[in-house]
Amino acid sequence: MSFIRPEARAALWRWREVLAGLAVALLGLSWIAGPGGLLGWTGWPVAAAGLALAVVGVQRARFRTGGGGPGIVLLDEGEITYMGPLGGGSVAAAEIERLTYDPTATPPHWLLEQEGRAVLAIPVNAEGAEVLFDGFSALPGLRTERVLAVLKGDARHAVVIWERTPSRPATLPLH
Repeated sequence: MSFIRPEARAALWRWREVLAGLAVALLGLSWIAGPGGLLGWTGWPVAAAGLALAVVGVQRARFRTGGGGPGIVLLDEGEITYMGPLGGGSVAAAEIERLTYDPTATPPHWLLEQEGRAVLAIPVNAEGAEVLFDGFSALPGLRTERVLAVLKGDARHAVVIWERTPSRPATLPLH
């Protein structure tokens, strides 16, 4: 029997890295303010690590859109695999050529393109889709804030978020 409502548990689970980071930062700050000495010196890096964990946790929490969507996403040794009810496939995260967000599909999809393979469409709310955060972080030059802004924005058409070799003139911006 649980004493926490399911909605509250889901919210706590979504923000778990932030809560853990804040707990570590508070531990470090208590060591700094407490007895001092060697423990006080150790508190500074512990507090910094906790704050770094909290910052990354905020980005991860913003990326999570919830589960319950069609299919399952797995990330194993750099291979992103999607198994859905009507299709699926896999791409190597290091070999992705283009990452596109398509809000016109229902639900919205991530489109992952790799040379020699069919485009892999992954619903943003598929089970396990939060592992895509780690897969996308392997893309050189991808800014996490750009991904989060597009995800939370109100785009009306597919938006190319990242591409390895630009297919547009150098004078034309990405978005």
